[in-house]
Amino acid sequence: MIAAAPRASAGTRRFFGQPPGLAILFLTQMWETFSYFGMRALLVYYMTKQLLIGQQQASMIYGLYTATVYFTPIVGGVIADRWLGRRRAVIIGGTIMAFGHFLMASESLFFFALAAIALGNGLFLPSLPSQIDGLYAKDDPRRGSAYNFYYVGTNLGGLLAPLVCGTLGEVYGWHWGFGAAGIGMLGGLTLYVLGQRWLPAETAAPRSQDVETSGGTTPHHALRQRVIALVAVALCVMLFRGAYEQTGNTIALWADAGIDRHLAGDVVIPMTWFQALNPLLVIALTPLLVAHWTRQARSGREPTPARKMAMGAFGVGAAFAMLAFVDASAHGQASWIWLALFFLVLTTGELFILPIGLGLFARLAPKGHGATTIAGWFFASFGGNLLAGVLGMLWTGIGPSAFFGAMAMVAAAAGTLLRLLDGAVRRAEAGNDPDAKFAAEHARFD
Repeated sequence: MIAAAPRASAGTRRFFGQPPGLAILFLTQMWETFSYFGMRALLVYYMTKQLLIGQQQASMIYGLYTATVYFTPIVGGVIADRWLGRRRAVIIGGTIMAFGHFLMASESLFFFALAAIALGNGLFLPSLPSQIDGLYAKDDPRRGSAYNFYYVGTNLGGLLAPLVCGTLGEVYGWHWGFGAAGIGMLGGLTLYVLGQRWLPAETAAPRSQDVETSGGTTPHHALRQRVIALVAVALCVMLFRGAYEQTGNTIALWADAGIDRHLAGDVVIPMTWFQALNPLLVIALTPLLVAHWTRQARSGREPTPARKMAMGAFGVGAAFAMLAFVDASAHGQASWIWLALFFLVLTTGELFILPIGLGLFARLAPKGHGATTIAGWFFASFGGNLLAGVLGMLWTGIGPSAFFGAMAMVAAAAGTLLRLLDGAVRRAEAGNDPDAKFAAEHARFD
């Protein structure tokens, strides 16, 4: 058994007030995201410009690939919980992913490389964030904000990816960008291995005859209530991501052909750089939102997780509605400023839904099944990315303005369903936290 990660105390080094183990997970995820989004920033352009694949087929390949990346964790989470353990799953999965990125250097191995990245990701993706909760005592007030900080790490990698991999790919050749993505993955693995002593202990999976305990037994109906609530939330997020995941698909195509990217004189903004706006804004906006929610919590006015997520979906819907209006009223190409404003509104909405949902799944995970439950969260990403690929095929047929309007309606529908789930989610959290039971019982009538 590996020793448990030390708890942060007055004499322990801290990472923005958090345990040092969070810094290890933060940096590992940062470099994994750098590798994934670095390759993804080039993927549609590489297929349409280098491999000469048509737009509809390229959008479908993009959707299938990004969907598969989030499907393999469903199996990978079970393997990590039952056999490998989360640490070995991270190391093995990350190694396979790095191998896949380097295979992208060969055009003939294109599909094999995509398969290798997706396979390795299946072990890596659910096993890393499922270690966060083990860094904290159950009553540690820092648990809630830990996932927001972790999400910043994810987006710091996403910020660097298009600036480094995208620029290398556009200026020096696609394979230079793909190679940089592979190096980033190896860097993340190195940090993870060197930081093992700060990470939580591996816990054995519970035997099938054991009942989950938390100072007593958890009633079967309470566990079922949690599972049902999480499945319902996952389905709503799946619908939401059908619109949200257009950022690397049809939004990337619009950045290439639908906007004027001239900055000053002959200076043209590289099309891949717009992919950096979303993670940059995540990094800038997260501290402001966390501080705002902290003030609300102190006064008892912080929105519940489902309400936050609903607000986020509506915000993303508003971003797409704005683009529909801009494209419909533009004479020729729209200004690049509108695309920047789109990412500002979209990112604000994203922060209300994606890190909040990840934290919700981690908190409600049955004991000994953390990676498996996190894999359930990524199942929503699988379905959403697949849906995004299917929806992206409409781009050429209906045109940008109508397409953006349709995406606004998809996101708004997800927001409406999440708002309706608020009571069910609160009751599920109350079953997981007896101290919250009274509040949730009364919340049924809100």
